[in-house]
Amino acid sequence: MKTYQKPATSKLFARFDNELKNLLMEDLKALREKGLFTTRNNQAAQQTLSAA
Repeated sequence: MKTYQKPATSKLFARFDNELKNLLMEDLKALREKGLFTTRNNQAAQQTLSAA
């Protein structure tokens, strides 16, 4: 039975994708901890409520 291994380029792209995803998730976590998303979301909600 033959086993087909991934070519080196696909492994490279898979590793790049994983590393990029990890970096983006760390940045997102840091922004959430700083509270940037919550303040923006609260401001947007207040604007829509005041417009209604």
